[in-house]
Amino acid sequence: MRQTRTAPTSLTFTTSPAPHARGRALAGWLALAAAAALLPMDGAAQDRPRGDGPDRPATPTADGPVIRVPADTMATKEGSVSIGGQRVPYRVTTGTQPVWDDAGQPIASVFYVYYERSDVRDRSRRPLVISFNGGPGSASVWMHVGYTSPKLLAMDPEGFPVQPYGVRDNPHSILDVADIVYVDPVNTGFSRILNDADREQFFGVNEDVEYLASWIDTFVSRRGRWTSPKFLIGESYGTTRVSGLAARLQGAHWMFLNGVILVSPTQMGVEREGPVGDALMLPHYTATAWYHDALTPELQTRDLEELLAEVEAFTLDEYLPALSRGGALSPERRAALAARVARYAGLDPDFVVDYNLAPPVTAFRKELLRDRGLTVGRLDARYRGVDRMDAGESYDFDPALTAWNHAFAPAINHYLRDDLGWETDLQYWIFGPVHPWNRSGDRTGENLRQAMAQNPFLHIMVQSGYFDGGTDYFGAKYTMWNMDPAGRLQDRMRFHGYRSGHMMYLRDEDLGPSNQHIRDFIAWATENTGRPARY
Repeated sequence: MRQTRTAPTSLTFTTSPAPHARGRALAGWLALAAAAALLPMDGAAQDRPRGDGPDRPATPTADGPVIRVPADTMATKEGSVSIGGQRVPYRVTTGTQPVWDDAGQPIASVFYVYYERSDVRDRSRRPLVISFNGGPGSASVWMHVGYTSPKLLAMDPEGFPVQPYGVRDNPHSILDVADIVYVDPVNTGFSRILNDADREQFFGVNEDVEYLASWIDTFVSRRGRWTSPKFLIGESYGTTRVSGLAARLQGAHWMFLNGVILVSPTQMGVEREGPVGDALMLPHYTATAWYHDALTPELQTRDLEELLAEVEAFTLDEYLPALSRGGALSPERRAALAARVARYAGLDPDFVVDYNLAPPVTAFRKELLRDRGLTVGRLDARYRGVDRMDAGESYDFDPALTAWNHAFAPAINHYLRDDLGWETDLQYWIFGPVHPWNRSGDRTGENLRQAMAQNPFLHIMVQSGYFDGGTDYFGAKYTMWNMDPAGRLQDRMRFHGYRSGHMMYLRDEDLGPSNQHIRDFIAWATENTGRPARY
């Protein structure tokens, strides 16, 4: 494929290393040094930060000499992919774009990969999708080479890693109907803090939203996409991010969106503590037990969606009110409820009673298959693990995340470095050092509601996997219902559930339908073209 590299137009200087800067001893970016503005990096380490889940990456501990990174540069290649029997030519741009402070000085370098269909002349009607993953502290790798882009990592049909690692064409990519940019927030992927910039201005719910909104403003301006229909898609913590961004872009940058796609959404500031949070997990327990053949024969032979509808109704109409009564429940009612919960969850009634009718999800993952010597995953309960011992109340590790790291890390490094030719000795941080993370003031669900109320064109779609125990699907429904308590916005919301986990797209059977749901959502959210924005 043809490749070109473009020098930055706004930055033509270099700076000396900050005396306290830390980095990995590497020789990166020599080929770009003459063309790009190179600035010292803060916060690097010799080893990739590790964590036990996307929302808990560990802080690195090793120090090293400074490595210099490009603040503002890009490279392009041409390619094509077959989508739905149609050959779609595209241009892919890998690049970095700065975050500036109030004085106009670059304080961070944000890495992105941008795909645009190259046979489209008029982009004023061409949708633009801006994609984020979560963590906080996770790179955009997951949806990039797992979901919507023209490239897909090698995995088996159920989403388990296979060797040799690598990528292949994605026949379900949404590139036929929309251009897509995948953004790595600061200290994820190849994105880095520059010089001695204050870390606290990047790492928090509202801090994250503020700098990324400005970054998106610049990206859209540089690419001439102000008139394009624009969509945000976020996964996991990325749903918190894009919900806040919808309001920030609209309120501070006067950039109005057509849609927000929430993949495996978080609480987004919609509280569910106490009996509510305890009760909402039961449908996930049922789905997990059903998948592992741990239910009674009567329930096991039922269709999953049909069974879940029954459990959801029980959860709202009987289980939640009973939990709210706490110790005031009669012994007879307590025993009857424990038997019902145990039946739906594939557990022993005594186990349910021992946890006051609300076994926590950590204990459930350890208990469900304990008699088989197995645990089930957090982010995808279809995955099974083996602990050091069967005793205990929680598993040793999340078998789902461990399996995914097998495939995603080599695939994204191979694709960016070898296929796209991005030249760097920086480590690609699947999970980066972003903690401590300021979680105060999280009103992102309310922010999204306000943005919808003020923008009649703004639509929402939620995609959730039934086997996701980290951001459970029934909790996602609860968030949708309660971020709009008056019910006035429900006609602009859609929900899709899948027989998969946190990353439902990893399962072949769900990859095609979930991408098609995005296509349908884009068409739905842009069908008012030419009509006035009014109620």
